[in-house]
Amino acid sequence: MGILDRLSRLIRANINDLIKRAEDPEKIIEQALEDMRATLREARMEVAEAMAELKKLEREQQSYAEQARAWEQKAAEALKAGREDLAREALKRKQQAQALADGFAQQVAQQQTLVNQLTTQLKALEGKIQESEAKKALLIARKKGVEAAETVRRFESKVDAHSALEAFEDMERRIEAMEDKHAALLEMDKSDVEKELERLGSNKEVEEDLARLKRELGMA
Repeated sequence: MGILDRLSRLIRANINDLIKRAEDPEKIIEQALEDMRATLREARMEVAEAMAELKKLEREQQSYAEQARAWEQKAAEALKAGREDLAREALKRKQQAQALADGFAQQVAQQQTLVNQLTTQLKALEGKIQESEAKKALLIARKKGVEAAETVRRFESKVDAHSALEAFEDMERRIEAMEDKHAALLEMDKSDVEKELERLGSNKEVEEDLARLKRELGMA
């Protein structure tokens, strides 16, 4: 199973559990990221182990290849010395070493393919984590925006249901009515003499204003 497939299974299991428990979306996002980080750590270990195994196989292949070359050289030296029997035995050893070298070469090629695949998946996982980290900030900001809007909605709903503003407006109208009634009662309580004096005072101001206007027009 590939790294990303294993990660997908892990995240689905954990996220489904959180959803069933009706957890906060922010907690679900953080859990998904934590699962991805944990898988990344595991994936790095797998890649490191695969690379270490590749180095080991390369050393084995190189060792047997060197042995094959050494037996080739010994066979040549035996022939020079007139020892064809020793040369034949050296060549047999060379073939054995070469067969092992070839076998390890195949293992090296297979292991290199595995390392390449794991490295590719590791880089893809790192990219997904970086992308998810960036999305996390945006998603949390959107979540907070929705929460703020919902708070405003609930506040407005409470204001509409228990309208303090309407209560103040109603109280203001009542006080104005009381003031008007009080002023009317005061007016009714005034004596006829007081009312006449007020009218005279008002008439005097009019006469004075009329005299001023005549003087300005040259009619006085």
